[in-house]
Amino acid sequence: MKLLVIGSGGREHAIAKKFLESPQVDMVYVAPGNDGMTLDGLQLINIGISEHYALIDFAKKNNIAWTFVGPDDALAAGIVDDFESAGLKAFGPSRLAAELEWSKDFAKSIMVKYGIPTAAYSTFADFEEAKAYIEKQGAPIVVKADGLALGKGVVVAETIEQAVEAAREMLLDNKFGDSGARVVIEEFLDGEEFSLFAFVNGEEFSLMPTAQDHKRAYDGDTGPNTGGMGAYAPVPHLPQSVIAQSVETIIKPLLAGMVAEGRPYLGILYCGLILTIDGPKVIEFNARFGDPETQIILPHLTSDFAQNISDILDKKRPSLTWREDGVTLGVIVASNGYPLDYEKGVLLPEKTNGDIITYYAGAKFDDNSRALLSNGGRVYMLVTTADTVPAAQEKIYAELANQNTEGLFYRTDIGSKALK
Repeated sequence: MKLLVIGSGGREHAIAKKFLESPQVDMVYVAPGNDGMTLDGLQLINIGISEHYALIDFAKKNNIAWTFVGPDDALAAGIVDDFESAGLKAFGPSRLAAELEWSKDFAKSIMVKYGIPTAAYSTFADFEEAKAYIEKQGAPIVVKADGLALGKGVVVAETIEQAVEAAREMLLDNKFGDSGARVVIEEFLDGEEFSLFAFVNGEEFSLMPTAQDHKRAYDGDTGPNTGGMGAYAPVPHLPQSVIAQSVETIIKPLLAGMVAEGRPYLGILYCGLILTIDGPKVIEFNARFGDPETQIILPHLTSDFAQNISDILDKKRPSLTWREDGVTLGVIVASNGYPLDYEKGVLLPEKTNGDIITYYAGAKFDDNSRALLSNGGRVYMLVTTADTVPAAQEKIYAELANQNTEGLFYRTDIGSKALK
């Protein structure tokens, strides 16, 4: 069969590459993709993620069995609804179900309504009201743009002044456009963060290995928030009892609540959680695979990924199997200056082979030399699997030390939280 993956980043590279491993799959198209993906035999289609009807037309003309939607903004725009209205299968939640991600205020209201543990909060569209609330609550405090902001619309403010400035940038300076027209202001939760993903069909779900992302740009969790600078899975020091508690207090009531709200969920559910002294609580939900977690979770999957997705679309429980040992770790290499202003056109090292995988997020061939150049903030990710976190770190960082990363940067401490 032939499949279509919508998106262009490292997440979509990992998804499409995994589909291509299936003996049932003849071809995987990625729209629009990036040039680095072609090194793994993936076919790029020059159609943007917002061009729903061009994508639908392509899927019809090329007998695509089903389409996998990667990015949050495509889901928020109702691409799954449009495909289904055209009589085509698409994997991902409807626009209404995806509101769990594209409106933080909606997600919080669902959590409150169905008793799901999360931080106390209030939502504001007026700056002066937000400022007064911040001054009353004190710091540390968290300020979030209500809508989608490419993973950068969250400010963990250590002082009242920082929080007020964040609210000002979002509500008055229009830093995130319509996404910041409202802000959600939350109490600061102290604890260790982790990611819990599930394949979901209504109230049925299948868990994936736990993962831990590294959001800050620089070592020691310093610098601005990014879309993620690296990750590892599973999280070896996370007790099974915490996962079980997360399922009972978060996933089950959420999925039942979404059904009760007339928004049954089908797709990938991401639960960004934090382990507090009172147990796991929700930081955020995403309505799709995370990036960079996808790149380190999928190498652990030993079942046929394409068949697993086909089963869910056919309302069957997927037969998922996972590696029972080892840790997969990945490090993002980004353009200098990311997540703020950055340059493009840096010559990239050659693609790795063997037990170190290269997933490309922002790469483009030079028109003349056909050399691969940087073309985004996050450029590529190196991923490997080893017996332990230190062994995986040693392999990845030895490879990075041998690469010419001039004009690029990466964190040198991905996975170190597992060693504390």
